[in-house]
Amino acid sequence: MLPILASIPSPPFNDFHIGPLRVTFYGILIAIGVAIAWQVTERTFLARGGNGEILSKILARVLIFGFLGARLAYVSTHLSRFEGEWWKVIAIWEGGLALYGGLTAGAIAGYVYSRKWNANFVDLLDGMAVGVPLAQALGRWGNYFNQELFGTPTDLPWGLEIDPQFRPEAYPDAETFHPTFLYESIWNVALAFFIAWVGRRYPQMRGRLIGIYFVGYGLIRFLMELIRTDTTFRFIGLSRNGWVSIGVILLGVIVLAWKQLSERASDPEPTSIST
Repeated sequence: MLPILASIPSPPFNDFHIGPLRVTFYGILIAIGVAIAWQVTERTFLARGGNGEILSKILARVLIFGFLGARLAYVSTHLSRFEGEWWKVIAIWEGGLALYGGLTAGAIAGYVYSRKWNANFVDLLDGMAVGVPLAQALGRWGNYFNQELFGTPTDLPWGLEIDPQFRPEAYPDAETFHPTFLYESIWNVALAFFIAWVGRRYPQMRGRLIGIYFVGYGLIRFLMELIRTDTTFRFIGLSRNGWVSIGVILLGVIVLAWKQLSERASDPEPTSIST
């Protein structure tokens, strides 16, 4: 008989050394995710006649500002973690990236440099709408290796085992928790493939794919925030990122509706012919 899954074990380690260099699985997964997002975005952009050299310049700046925004957003909400060790503010390889901060800073950089070099910002966003969730899906496994960002205790067969030193103070005796990293990873892969399918099946959705991403990711992130145990702030029962997720969903709806309405407005009114 096949063994029945009782729980997901914690990883025995989260890093290794190459000589004096410490390499973390979190950093490796983030790097691979970035490479995948870059390739997917590039494929979409070039397929629509974009300039590959200009795109590389834009994506390099999106990457830099995205990481800066993600790190600054995280640090600003976890200042106590760095007391006495302020140098660790730059230690992103140990974890600590706020996705919404990175998306915001990266999007602003993409818009600014797309205008500067006359690149099509819409095509850039459509490519990123598929590439970014794939990168997120892989990056979330870094949280698994760090034993962080998990959910509330659960007795479900796929509960995630968490070592005592990583358990929240509110649940010191709980052994298994919701694997929010896994939920979000699976959802992001499905979301990326769905967006890619929509882009191929419905060419008229060009320019609206990022709206689907906003709605889809905002929804899963909102649901995950309801059970995550690492939040440091809540208002009316919702975490800061829970409220931001609602805003992201609304933004996605606006993008989808605005593009639809603008297309209708640009269509000529049908004229009647009298006989």
